Amino acid sequence: MKRFGLFILLLSLIVACSGEQTNLEIQGKVQGLKKGTIFLQKIEDTTLVTIDSVIIKGNENFTFKTFIESPQVMYLYLNKKDNSNYNDRILFFAEPGKMIVNTTLKNFEGDVVVEGSENQKKLMEYEAMMQRFNTRNLELIQKNIEAQQLEDNETLDSTNKEFESLIKRRYLYTVNFALNNNDREIAPYLAISEIFDANLKYLDTIYSSLTPEIKESYYGKSLEEFLEERREMEKSNSTSSNQES
Repeated sequence: MKRFGLFILLLSLIVACSGEQTNLEIQGKVQGLKKGTIFLQKIEDTTLVTIDSVIIKGNENFTFKTFIESPQVMYLYLNKKDNSNYNDRILFFAEPGKMIVNTTLKNFEGDVVVEGSENQKKLMEYEAMMQRFNTRNLELIQKNIEAQQLEDNETLDSTNKEFESLIKRRYLYTVNFALNNNDREIAPYLAISEIFDANLKYLDTIYSSLTPEIKESYYGKSLEEFLEERREMEKSNSTSSNQES
C-alpha cells in the first residue's frame, strides 16, 4: 500500500513538471530560411531576455509555446548559421491564444505578417502614422541642410518652427491614439515607450482613462509605477530648486 501511494506521488510530480502552463502558441514560417536559429525574446526588468529558441535545418516552419500574464510586446530574433551578418529582429504584440507570424529571409523585418492579435493591428495602424511623421521629419532635415548651405535664415527659421510643431503633433497624436484605445494594452504601452518624457498631465490622463482590466495588465501596472516615479522625481526637483533659491 505504501509503495502504491509512493507511486501515485511520483506520478503526480512527473505530470506537474512536464505540464508547464502555456497560454500562447506562436506558429510561423521564414520563407527561404534553410539554416539558422530563431529566438523568442521579451523585455524583462529593462533587459532583453531569450525565452526559447528553435534551430532551423531545412524546415522553414517554427513553433513556440509559452505563458504570458497579459498581452505584451515580444521579439523574434533570427541568427543565421552561414557566417553572414544578416541578423534581424521582429517586434510584435503578443496576446494569449494562437498567433501566426510569417515572413521571409530576404526581408525578415519588412515582410512580416502577424495574425491573432488585436493589439498588433492597432500597433501597425500607429506605426503607419509614425512613418508619415518620420518621412516629413527627413524632408525637413534635408530642407534645413540646404538652407544652411545657402545661408537662408528665413527658411532655417521656418523649418525649425515646423520641427517643433511636428514634435508636438506627434506627441498629441500618440496621446489621442492611446485615449481612443483605452480598452487595449497598447494604450499604456505607447505611454511608457513613446511619450514617457511627455508632460505628466498627459500621462496621467491616459492612465485615468484606462479600463479596470487594462490597469491591471502588465503595461497598465508598469505605467502606474512609472507615474509614481515621475511624481517623486518632479517633487524632488521642485524641492531642490526651492532650496537653491
